[in-house]
Amino acid sequence: MTEAWTTPVRLSEMRDTRRLRLEPDAVERAKVAKTLGLESLPALTADLTLKPWMDGVEITGRFEAVVEQLCAVSAEPFEHPLAGDIDVRVVPAGSPQADEAPSGELELDLDAPDPPDISETDAIDLSAYVVEHLALEINPFARKPGVEFAYEPPPEPDSPFAVLKKLKDDGP
Repeated sequence: MTEAWTTPVRLSEMRDTRRLRLEPDAVERAKVAKTLGLESLPALTADLTLKPWMDGVEITGRFEAVVEQLCAVSAEPFEHPLAGDIDVRVVPAGSPQADEAPSGELELDLDAPDPPDISETDAIDLSAYVVEHLALEINPFARKPGVEFAYEPPPEPDSPFAVLKKLKDDGP
């Protein structure tokens, strides 16, 4: 669980579907912004649905945020919206659905769902999943709208032969 903002839910208490709206207050948003290296986090909301899944829980939903970052080109702060989907399954440690580290060759199937997260305790932190998904959407080199990166390479130094030719052409 994160210290910035927590919303714990016990896996053992998940018997039916729940819908939750998470919205941290200004102090919690400031702590999350600091954790993520943002200038500020003016807005963050998440609408989540929790459903029992096997012996754990399935968390689905969407978050929306407004983040303030420094422009990678001009170093000026600017705000921009971010949004993303959340789709996670969590099971307790020791669950038959918990694929511990596979041995041997690993096959990668990009279309297959992610394996479930394994919770070492009975409690999971919904806020931590929202912050994790927000962090994945943040562009570390965000550019303020309208700012262009204008790079001009330094002039190529003349080769020694070009200098000699120039001296010969400029001669008496």
